[in-house]
Amino acid sequence: MALGATLVLTACKGKQDETLEPTTATEVPEGGLKIAYIQVDTLMSQYQFYKDKVVELNRHSENVQNTLQQKATTLQQKAAQFQRNYDNNVYTTREQVEGVQASLQREQQQLAELEQRLQQELALEADAAQQALLDSLNNFLKQYNAQRKFDYIISNVGNAPILLANPQYDITAEVVAGLNKRYKPTAAASGTAADSTAVAQ
Repeated sequence: MALGATLVLTACKGKQDETLEPTTATEVPEGGLKIAYIQVDTLMSQYQFYKDKVVELNRHSENVQNTLQQKATTLQQKAAQFQRNYDNNVYTTREQVEGVQASLQREQQQLAELEQRLQQELALEADAAQQALLDSLNNFLKQYNAQRKFDYIISNVGNAPILLANPQYDITAEVVAGLNKRYKPTAAASGTAADSTAVAQ
């Protein structure tokens, strides 16, 4: 994934010195803010890097499902064979029966653990692909905006609407300072914080 992101960023960097044509988005009143937006759904459907990542993730997911299905089928066959052997009095002692049952239970537990691990790996891979997309987009926008000089570049989705902003309009530090100043922890909260500190130490 890192290689894919590097290739994309290299391709973007190679064109950063090209002069961009004016657009209607640059036509703003004197002293007004310059704002542009990106349709994220369209970007993801047309950005080849993202489409390749989707194909890669889908292929990996199919491989995981196939692996789990094969192992589950094998385990079911073993369980069925155990039941047939049991019905036909193949096992001569109780210890044999319990030994096979314990073995099947271990395999079932191992399969559950494998499924959990593989699903976690898929989730991490999806997160990494999403982060690579954001890194690629943000790096390109910095180069792009060196010529466009927009104050804001926003997206049309609600969960992360601002993709790039003029730092002079960032009031995060002031808001955090104000919220912390007005926050008065209760006695219970203070005690919990103290207990947490003690445990951490």
